[in-house]
Amino acid sequence: METVELAAEIRETRPKSRRSGLRREGRIPAILYGPKTTATAIAISGAELRSRVSASARQRLIRLKSSSPELNDRHVIVKEIQRAPVSGNFVHADLYEVDLAQPLRVSVPLRFTGKAHGVAEGGILGPLVREVEVECLPLEIPDVVEVDVSALDIHDVIHISAMTFPGNLKPIFDTDYPVVTVLPPTVAEAPVAAAAEAAPVEGAEAAEGAAAPAAGAEAGAKEGSKGGAKEAAAEKGGGKKG
Repeated sequence: METVELAAEIRETRPKSRRSGLRREGRIPAILYGPKTTATAIAISGAELRSRVSASARQRLIRLKSSSPELNDRHVIVKEIQRAPVSGNFVHADLYEVDLAQPLRVSVPLRFTGKAHGVAEGGILGPLVREVEVECLPLEIPDVVEVDVSALDIHDVIHISAMTFPGNLKPIFDTDYPVVTVLPPTVAEAPVAAAAEAAPVEGAEAAEGAAAPAAGAEAGAKEGSKGGAKEAAAEKGGGKKG
């Protein structure tokens, strides 16, 4: 794999306000450590680190370049990056020194290639994981691991054990978990069917609206009839009294 370079210098840890000064200069504080390395406080360029580390190649191998002999030509990978909550700028990094002759475990992103047969029939490609853990030598860490999904029909699944890994990459897993599948088109059509069931039948609303005034008119006619009978009885009673 391609190895990129990153300028680094040993930094003073005191006073603590020095960290703010580093950031104003465009550098960020970092820690270099490893199984055979004493933790060392260093300063690196925030802009360089951002360009060296992309979302698609987070575990890229980096070679430090420094005027300090104890840092120069050391190979590291980025273990952790802290970001500012609002701006998202890098504010601190943990760099792990690796031995080029010893294998290590890293997480590598997946890239799904090809067009699945099931997708051509209306299905939906459903990635179930976005990265896998592998073991390999530092110089063999790939930017991505490709997964060919062309042969997948609807409901088919590719498991980690069925994947092809380049070179000497060894997948690390306890259970044979699924990586990607093709979902049936009914998954996407279900909300549409539910909406259709909830919609009123054509003409039913109009019929219901027409029935309501008719019922009101009938009730009004009955009330009018009762009122007329009461008035007639009153007049008749008044005539007898006179």
